[in-house]
Amino acid sequence: MTELEREQEYVDRLYARVDELRAQVAEELAGALRERGASARDLVEREARVDRLTERAVALDHAENGLCFGRLDLADGQVRHVGRTGLRGPAPERTPLLLDWRAPGARPFYVATPADNHGVVRRRHLRTEGRRVERIEDELLDLDVAPGSVQLQGEGALMAALAEHRTGRMKDIVTTLQAEQDEIVRAGVDGVLVVQGGPGTGKTAVALHRAAYLLYAQPSVARRGVLVVGPTPTFLDYIEQVLPSLGETQVVLTTPEHLVPGVIPVRREEPAVERLKGDVVMAEVLARAVLARQAAADDVTITFEGDEYHLPGHVLQAAAERARRAGRPHNVARRHFRAEIVTALALEVVGAGFRLMQDVEEGLEDELAAVDASLAKNPDAVLARVDAVGTQIDGLAAAHEVPHVERELLADPAVAAELEELWPTLTPDALLRDLFAGPQLLTAASAGLLDVDERNLLRRDLGTEWCVADVPLLDEAAELLGVDESAARAREERRRRENARFARQVLRSNDLLVEEGDGDAVSAGALLSDDELARRHAETDRRSFAERAAAERTWVYGHVIVDEAQELSAMTWRALFRRCPAGSMTVVGDVHQASGPTAVESWEVALAPHTSARVRRAELTVSYRTPQEVMDAALPVLRALDPAAPAPLCARSTGAVPVRVPVGEEGPAAEHVDDGPAAEDGDGDVDVDVDDAAPGPLPRAVAAVVGRALARGDRTGVVAPEGRVAELAAALGARAGATDLRADVVVLSPAEAKGLEFDAVVVAEPAEILAAERGLNDLYVAMTRPTSTLTVVHTGEPPAVLAHMPVGSV
Repeated sequence: MTELEREQEYVDRLYARVDELRAQVAEELAGALRERGASARDLVEREARVDRLTERAVALDHAENGLCFGRLDLADGQVRHVGRTGLRGPAPERTPLLLDWRAPGARPFYVATPADNHGVVRRRHLRTEGRRVERIEDELLDLDVAPGSVQLQGEGALMAALAEHRTGRMKDIVTTLQAEQDEIVRAGVDGVLVVQGGPGTGKTAVALHRAAYLLYAQPSVARRGVLVVGPTPTFLDYIEQVLPSLGETQVVLTTPEHLVPGVIPVRREEPAVERLKGDVVMAEVLARAVLARQAAADDVTITFEGDEYHLPGHVLQAAAERARRAGRPHNVARRHFRAEIVTALALEVVGAGFRLMQDVEEGLEDELAAVDASLAKNPDAVLARVDAVGTQIDGLAAAHEVPHVERELLADPAVAAELEELWPTLTPDALLRDLFAGPQLLTAASAGLLDVDERNLLRRDLGTEWCVADVPLLDEAAELLGVDESAARAREERRRRENARFARQVLRSNDLLVEEGDGDAVSAGALLSDDELARRHAETDRRSFAERAAAERTWVYGHVIVDEAQELSAMTWRALFRRCPAGSMTVVGDVHQASGPTAVESWEVALAPHTSARVRRAELTVSYRTPQEVMDAALPVLRALDPAAPAPLCARSTGAVPVRVPVGEEGPAAEHVDDGPAAEDGDGDVDVDVDDAAPGPLPRAVAAVVGRALARGDRTGVVAPEGRVAELAAALGARAGATDLRADVVVLSPAEAKGLEFDAVVVAEPAEILAAERGLNDLYVAMTRPTSTLTVVHTGEPPAVLAHMPVGSV
């Protein structure tokens, strides 16, 4: 039997166990769903069982592909197989069959080297397709083993994986994690871990595998889940299958522009506006804007039942100060302010009644004296008149009637309107719209913080749609305003009582009884409290973890992962730290690829204002994606950015030297460009439809290069200046804006290309890319996307940083 056949036999055994477990779980789940609550206590436990079994079924399904991918032969003779999940044999032995890749015992699979083999003699990688073992790759790690005593197979799993064509979706790298990557994956959870790494070093993959590891190893993270923040929706689409393939679903994927549920920004601002809105000074501007809406110092007069009541400004201000104590947000503090003002107003009403009573009493003494005199003269006439007319005094209220007066005040529309004017209920949307559309409001809130030009940058009409830079401001506003949940809690309590009442009616109508130990019949309802009955009868929230967490702006996560973090503004960082107050974060990026208007060039500058905890640093130094030839071509751009910046060490070379293709007024002289080896099964030409009416020769040159790449089966990305994307996409019949990375060719801007990779990349019109505010950063991003070939197409003279590139034949 060959080594491959032996491994296939073992993998078959593992899948047989998975099938057995899957059948057991399905049977248990079906049984749980069939339960009708014969036992009242079973009713309480049924839902938890269903949830637990459903999660187990999903985990087994995710383990189907690539179940086992590695084996360790240890010096003590033990053999461990490593895979996506842990498996044991049936009870009672429960023999370990497969070690979860995140378990401590699996770590040597990733970190063992000949210099420090961790007791491993041989490390074996299994490459599978479905349930079939296709190939095995061996590494000898104990150099003292006698030659020939250990059989070695294959040429190296990492190189084989890197040579594969892209699919438009990121794959997990659980089978090929390298030692420096694994160290980051398993690093401690406390504080902020910054992972700096150049193009192709695996920053994103490492961060995602770290999420899977922390969910496995840290119960606190598993309880609250992980938030993964990526730069664009396209990027999230690119990575969305990685964590499910590792069996993890307690994860929310989002972008900075979608951090606030219900807010959908539809545009981008000018760079200067984005930069200003991202500045931390905006937090103080918003705080002042909220303060300005809370009880002005002027005296107020409130009309109630036709009478006017005066409240002096110092009373309003004292109530406002007390309401703001303990840092209550605006809408919560409003309830306290409103209650105090209503009480003060009620006391005014009662006081007015008391004063009226005094006036009445003083006048009554004179009246009584006159009555006494009249009675003395003609008692029968006076008594007859009293019987006919009666006695009544209106408008009086005693102190014990204050609560009643308060209720009447709150029910009075005119009083309610005046109270709302004093301290209005505000939404983040209304606060920002009023602030940016109201010159006086903005001037007052930003005095001493912003100059006139900066205020003018923020001005806009009330109906203007939200932009991306508004999202962290809306989040800040939501935090300052808060939500008064007292009414919602009252509604929930009423609903809870109604649920409990209905549940008891159901139990009675179904005559649901259980027998006590002495034979007495006791109703099931008697065994359950109202809270338990209400919870059992309440509508079950069937949303997934991700759906529930994403819908709640105030959800607190166990860990936050931020990719392309160098692009984030200070205001966005504030929003992210609110989502993880413990400050447990993994921050990955490359400051040399920072290109947006709010980007930073130092991690210290980015993080210091937001966390007092120690920030740990790790660096990925080896580029596994980017070939040496591509990195050499991009190196002058990196040096222009930062002469001292170290270039990543490239793990491989393809032999395909990047070229530049100059385009004259007539376009390329041939139908294709020789930018690399042609496909072996043809002449290398693939027709790419080009609109004959396309302006200028650039689309034809780009189409020629793209056609050559497609002939090799390369998934191709065309990276162009933002203003050229639509033109080139239309001319090529391609996808514009990277809406679907599974297409054979897409056209996108440098900002859209961040974090993505393609077999072949065509960079169009680099001079226009360089003309952007951070043009060097953009060009560096564009040139380092390929895993195989790079071609630069340009009109006119090449930029100085590209003059070293050889000219491709046309």
